[in-house]
This record gives sequence, C-alpha cells and structure tokens, in this order.
Amino acid sequence: MKLILTQEVTGLGAPGDVVEVKDGYGRNYLVPRGVAIRWTRGAEKTVESIKKARSARAVRDHDSAETIKTKLEAEPVQVKVRAGDGGRLFGAVTVTDIADALTEATGQDVDKRTIALGNPIKALGNHEITVRLHDEVSATVALNVVPAQG
Repeated sequence: MKLILTQEVTGLGAPGDVVEVKDGYGRNYLVPRGVAIRWTRGAEKTVESIKKARSARAVRDHDSAETIKTKLEAEPVQVKVRAGDGGRLFGAVTVTDIADALTEATGQDVDKRTIALGNPIKALGNHEITVRLHDEVSATVALNVVPAQG
C-alpha cells in the first residue's frame, strides 16, 4: 500500500514522504490515526505543501541548531507546575509544558514533537530530556520542575 505521511513516524519517514507499507499496517494503524493519507495522483500534489510546512517548522540549518543547542544546555530550564504537599504533581508535566518553557528560555520556537520524553515526569526536582533540533543535532536539557506560586 502506498501512503503519504502527514506526520513523522519513527522508522518510517518524515511528513511529505511517500512510503510503501503492508496493507494492514496502513489501513488499520496509519490512516485511522491521521498519520498518513492514501497515495493518489491528486494527493501527490499535497506532498509539496506538506514539505513546505515541514521546512517552515524545521530549524533552518545545522548552524542555527547548534546555536539553539548551546542556549538550551547553558542553564537549567524552569517548568512551573501545580503541585500538592510533598512535591506531588497534579497530573504530569506534558511535552507542551516543556516546549513552552524551552521557547521562553531560548526565544526560538521549539516544536513539541522534537522533545523525547522517556517516562512521564510526575515529581518536582531535576530531570533530563532530549530535544532533537536537527537530523544531526540533539540537545540534552536540564529541566527543573518547580511548584507554581498561587
């Protein structure tokens, strides 16, 4: 089955890529989740618009990725969350919360899909996350989860 990816799929491709997958994987997993659309000659035209959007979101080049990496690794990033007694969080720290904090810290827009979060963060304190800024550049960020005042 030939599909056009609309989002990044680990081990398969990036948005705008045309991939060949087994029928069941495409029909039962990728298409229902909105990660891919069926390939047709008409849908082929959307590939260009998907790739333009991807390039607009992506960090422009390797040098700017290195600059952002330096900013991120320079000092710990503060993430303020609601917490109860004993440092227990109400819920967990989401990648959206982290992306907002990173954007605030660097002044550059950080896409939440580039953040690799192993296990959910459910406690106050220091944590480490990885941010994939470019194909060849990843930053290890020290994250300091603190309670929000008020």
